[in-house]
Amino acid sequence: MQFAHRSTQVLVPGEGGRPAMGQTLWQGDDGDTVAGVAWDWVSMSAGVVAMVDPLALVTNLQFLNAEGEVLAPLESARQLNEIVHTLPWQYEVQRALGQH
Repeated sequence: MQFAHRSTQVLVPGEGGRPAMGQTLWQGDDGDTVAGVAWDWVSMSAGVVAMVDPLALVTNLQFLNAEGEVLAPLESARQLNEIVHTLPWQYEVQRALGQH
């Protein structure tokens, strides 16, 4: 399933010495199924952005093991993080922050 950027929101603009914070949403569609994954991000120094909590992704995806059983939450989070790390989400966040 290929994921595309749907939206990125800046919820805290990062003024007064506070880091900017927000959320980003990505959607995948394989023709039969539509899936989404979203997470919170925070700006670090020098234009670097990071996930607030790699274990706190929000999604409607459900991962199964080879036997067809639903994966435990921690294992599902690992699978989701593999997806997230293939996406150009940092670019989209920087764009929302006006850095691109």
